[in-house]
Amino acid sequence: MRNVFKIQIHVRFRDIDGMGHVNNAVFFTYFEEGRKAFFQKIAKGSDLAVFPFILAHIGCDFLSPIKLNTLLSLEMWVKEIGNKSFALGYSLADFKDPSISYAKGESVQVCFDYGENKSIAVPAELKQKLTEYLWQ
Repeated sequence: MRNVFKIQIHVRFRDIDGMGHVNNAVFFTYFEEGRKAFFQKIAKGSDLAVFPFILAHIGCDFLSPIKLNTLLSLEMWVKEIGNKSFALGYSLADFKDPSISYAKGESVQVCFDYGENKSIAVPAELKQKLTEYLWQ
């Protein structure tokens, strides 16, 4: 069995566009909320030090429109761990009926030293925590 990180997301009124469904840009905000919660959990903290990376790439396959009163379930996992970067996978589904899939995505994060303004190797402690959620 694979280890996944899972959170609930409530669709906000501001997420809805003129077509009556969640705007495509908001899906990336949902992924961001997942990354925030994931790193706060694995780092057991909430300050900016738990985010030693920058976002290098993000993508999303939009599978079905999301309406206003939908309760969402976001599942995340680690797809790959490199020397300086790691990739995350995302699956956004209906909380009440997980067979309804709204989106799948991925992002690549590069570990970064903000003081030195340069990329760094994935710290050993972070790599160990990420490995717990690695799907192979």
